[in-house]
Amino acid sequence: MLVANNVVSADAVRRNPQVAKAALRPRTPVFFHGDLQIVHLLDDGASGVAAWSEGGQGDAMYDLATLTLAHEEHLDDVMAGYGGHIEIDVIRAYWSLRSLMEIRWLVSTATARRRRSHRSRC
Repeated sequence: MLVANNVVSADAVRRNPQVAKAALRPRTPVFFHGDLQIVHLLDDGASGVAAWSEGGQGDAMYDLATLTLAHEEHLDDVMAGYGGHIEIDVIRAYWSLRSLMEIRWLVSTATARRRRSHRSRC
């Protein structure tokens, strides 16, 4: 359906699962945020991170991937400021994995918007 409706290319469908496998490697869990998005970073004279409801044990690369998802142009800056070992292939794997997991939501949201738009024009 996704390929047939030109939502994603056949190449992306074949390639993404292979890329995403790097995220499934063995790792030593660390305390992580779990939903580290730019909206959770505080910069109001003091710096910090808010919204820790998803926090727990996990993969630090997941947080870095979440922070830079759809903002690859900032990855070098994030890597420079992180100060720890960074696995770029794992960050890319999490980007791929999140895209695969969220594509159904993205497609259904876009479809619903198109339907609402079409109904409002009728």
